[in-house]
Amino acid sequence: MTETQRRVRGLIAVVDDEPSVRSSLARLLRSAEFEAATYPSGEDFLESLKTVDPDCLVLDLRMPGLDGFDVLSRLAGEGHRVPVVVLTSFPSAEVRSRALSEGVAAFLEKPVERSILVHAIEAAIASRSTAAESHNLSIKRGAAT
Repeated sequence: MTETQRRVRGLIAVVDDEPSVRSSLARLLRSAEFEAATYPSGEDFLESLKTVDPDCLVLDLRMPGLDGFDVLSRLAGEGHRVPVVVLTSFPSAEVRSRALSEGVAAFLEKPVERSILVHAIEAAIASRSTAAESHNLSIKRGAAT
């Protein structure tokens, strides 16, 4: 199977200020048949949303400029519903609790095993699809009454 024939399972945005982490995650995602778009900052990622609609976001929390929580806040404030998998080197109970309360799909610690990250992304994408189907179903039911 050639590269162009390989099935792509979705576009995953990766936001991390460390170049080596971005490139490693991009390779990992491509090996799992995802397309990867990487961003060195929260600002760059948010700007990209004008033209790109990722299926999932893998987000570092500690970054200069806008940190991961700032990105989560902006996404919510602007109505973006991209599911988020947090990947952090600083997994305190307080940070985990805050991230989960802000609606992230998964909270993972660096370094993460490939299978765990891929499973978290698959689950996040599936939950987005299920939520969209439920939303569409409720709209159809409301229109029918």
